[in-house]
Amino acid sequence: MQDIVFATNNAHKLTEIRRIVGDKFRILSLKEIGCEEDIPETATTLEGNALMKARYVKEHYGYDCFADDTGLMVDALDGAPGIYSARYAGPGHDSAANMKLLLRNLEGVTERSARFITVIALILNGKEMTFEGRVEGEILTAPRGTDGFGYDPVFKPVESTLAFAEMSADDKNAISHRGRATARLLDYLSKL
Repeated sequence: MQDIVFATNNAHKLTEIRRIVGDKFRILSLKEIGCEEDIPETATTLEGNALMKARYVKEHYGYDCFADDTGLMVDALDGAPGIYSARYAGPGHDSAANMKLLLRNLEGVTERSARFITVIALILNGKEMTFEGRVEGEILTAPRGTDGFGYDPVFKPVESTLAFAEMSADDKNAISHRGRATARLLDYLSKL
């Protein structure tokens, strides 16, 4: 089984990716390769941030790897929170505060269409590739469900009557932005 590093410190993302990938590859975390620092994410696009993280791991630790960046784009907020989704309410990566601010900013708004977009950047054998996954949906007026993480309690994809946080992990991964981007990554890797 081939080892590949997933350049994230987010335990929820790591668990989700490992579940999606299954036994096709052994996914190593940053901690498992000794990377304890916060990797910069200062690009202006999801693709730029994903590439920045993957390049950092390759340059500083020598591992082939992949990294992702995900954003929630809300039409009524001109695409916000976008690349700042994890830090929407401040630098602390506080999911509850982010969700609360999002709902406050959408008070009284009836048009609540939104999309999650994930871009995965892969560095493998000296090549860089990116894979995108997206899911259309809407922002609910109140949180629903207890599973998932981040904005999952307030995001309802168009394919379902349930919020992401009301779905099983497998059901969510089958239609989610990260699931779709990872499927494209795995499709590419399986052809090597």
